[in-house]
Amino acid sequence: MKVSDEFRDQLIAAIPSLRAFAVSLCGNASRADDLVQETLVKAWANHASFEPGTNLRAWLYTILRNEFYSQMRKKAREIEDSDGALAARLAVHPGQQGHMDMVDFRKALSLLPDDQREALVLVGATGLSYEEAAEVCGCAVGTIKSRVSRARSRLAEVMQLDSAEDFGPDQTTGTILAQAGSSRS
Repeated sequence: MKVSDEFRDQLIAAIPSLRAFAVSLCGNASRADDLVQETLVKAWANHASFEPGTNLRAWLYTILRNEFYSQMRKKAREIEDSDGALAARLAVHPGQQGHMDMVDFRKALSLLPDDQREALVLVGATGLSYEEAAEVCGCAVGTIKSRVSRARSRLAEVMQLDSAEDFGPDQTTGTILAQAGSSRS
């Protein structure tokens, strides 16, 4: 059965958000790219099982999530770098504060329980509604809302954020952005 142009176009449009979700699950851009590719291959091969009129993004997220957990089960016998010590020795320390903020955020995100991190990423990063995220995770909408709320609270606690003003560009970056904005006017 031939794949429709609409299906193909929707798959292509979903790639950036699939990649963002995969990076949040894997913590590794290269591995995330492989996961997205595998998701797209499976979606393409099984396009006939997709019901037109239903949520394609949720279907793709479910495939990606299931593939991720399948890979995790296979890797159970491999050596893990759970504390990031090996990765830290391989990484170059960043020079900009914004990058460091992102590193801190990723570390804090990795400290969340899997179910909370998954719910927060689906709702906060990929833009799924609570209902769509509940469908992907196979649980009630209230459960997703609870997981997102607990995840946000825990992130604020770990990152020592008291208000929205605590998050954002550092003073140097803020000055640069302000100057760039005033030079355009």
